Amino acid sequence: MRIAGDWKDYEIIDTSGGEKLERWGDVLLIRPDPQIIWETPKTCPDWNKANARYLRSATGGGTWEEYHMKKKQWNIRYKNLTFQVSPTGFKHTGLFPEQAVNWDFFMDKIKKAGRPIKVLNLFAYTGGATLACAAAGAQVCHVDASKGMVNWARENAKLSGLDEKPIRWIVDDCQKFVEREIRRGNTYDAVIMDPPSYGRGPGGEVWKLEEQVYSLVDVCSKVLSDNPLFFVLNSYTTGLPASVMEYLLGVTVGTKYKGEVSSSEIGLPVRESGYALPCGSTAIWQTAND
Repeated sequence: MRIAGDWKDYEIIDTSGGEKLERWGDVLLIRPDPQIIWETPKTCPDWNKANARYLRSATGGGTWEEYHMKKKQWNIRYKNLTFQVSPTGFKHTGLFPEQAVNWDFFMDKIKKAGRPIKVLNLFAYTGGATLACAAAGAQVCHVDASKGMVNWARENAKLSGLDEKPIRWIVDDCQKFVEREIRRGNTYDAVIMDPPSYGRGPGGEVWKLEEQVYSLVDVCSKVLSDNPLFFVLNSYTTGLPASVMEYLLGVTVGTKYKGEVSSSEIGLPVRESGYALPCGSTAIWQTAND
């Protein structure tokens, strides 16, 4: 497992009974996590100091139960990047801290490339990967179907002092955008994908990642340049393990370009137990190390 262990403004304090207790700056939140199947004693006193707790509804979704929440949004930092976080109606806060281990990978590869790098970030959410790549000197195309998320990402870029960097902000369906880029002859040296596990299209079409990820990756592999740097596929889908995504990248990107394919779970350290909580998987195709 690759662990995002360099955070100062974020930590998982403890986990038990399907919940995790997290510190986001100076705010303590309790959020559900179906992977936390253990019922260890909640002896840490911080459980009783939480500012808010997300409670799932039996009919789907859920609500935040606020205790002494003094702010609706605030900023946290990761190294030289700054992010605005805010509890949303879907239990998320606008940031996935475990992805920091991938941000570090992107920045290292881009800085060591020794040439201009164009990055395509698909399903780009609030821009963690976009900002990391831009900070490392890349030209980035940020694509997400949600206008609200793209606006949030632009605000994060401004907070990080990156709003003048060469970033294209695109609100569009990711696959349709890639197909148009291929027709236009536009290419990218790196592709980052973080597709949702499940969703519905504007016409009610059902999206299931495990059923459609192969065709999606295959299409996106065609937008790579002649000398690509990396292709990264993230997943939070339990039915799509890291080894399957690694195989998928191998038979798509790996058959067209020389390089290395790897995969692993990614996770976050838990302060009280000393163990790491799995938080999804990442598969990576990259050029061979020099």
